[in-house]
Amino acid sequence: MRRVFVGLFAVAAYAGGAWAQPSDACVNAEHLLHAQVGLPRVATAIDQGHRLPISVSGTASSVLPGPNGPGRAYPARLETALSGRLPGVSVKVVNAAKQKQTAAEMVAEFDRLLADEKPALVVWQTGTVDAIRGIDPDEFRSALNTGIDKLQAAGADIVLMNMQYSPRTESMIAADVYSENMQGVALEREIPLFDRFALMKEWNDEGTFDLYAATKNPETAERVHACIGELLADFIVEGVDLARQPKEVR
Repeated sequence: MRRVFVGLFAVAAYAGGAWAQPSDACVNAEHLLHAQVGLPRVATAIDQGHRLPISVSGTASSVLPGPNGPGRAYPARLETALSGRLPGVSVKVVNAAKQKQTAAEMVAEFDRLLADEKPALVVWQTGTVDAIRGIDPDEFRSALNTGIDKLQAAGADIVLMNMQYSPRTESMIAADVYSENMQGVALEREIPLFDRFALMKEWNDEGTFDLYAATKNPETAERVHACIGELLADFIVEGVDLARQPKEVR
């Protein structure tokens, strides 16, 4: 089981070096990422409070190790990207990711996260650990719905993010089952889904990033995080714009 974790999270490895910058390679698969649902609470936080508190609930693939890792992982890149896209708005992204947590274990910590951070938006990245542990898909789906209920009751918008794609572990875990469950819940609950799995698979298939060799090229991990941060920022802004449109125009 340890080998599965090492292979799956290899793209999150980091070993120093220069700050990787996002590039045109980021947009190669952006057609996969269009917000179909608005983010009304985010729009209100921006328009009325001129501030946007965001919390990221995730696992190891939301972080990069090392002393400079937190500032190079996608949550930090998201904060930088949104600050540039939303002038005059105070953007704060708190990365609350913890290793090896299932969706249900994350839900158990939402009360504290909501009380401490009071986010207008929670980016909930999950599915990987459930797939590795073989959690019953129905239990996984139930945990997603429970978490959505809890976050919405506290006044937070949600962006679901599914697992990352890794060619090293594609045949070792049933990632598709959990990704499909997330897509189903997102559709039923009208929650935007940032399809990281499809995004990274297309990057790998098209040769944008060699995710199989990422363990030997730490800069690739940082560039993937930079792109995810940029594209997630665009996805959120698109959701805000959608929320501001009159319903008859949507």
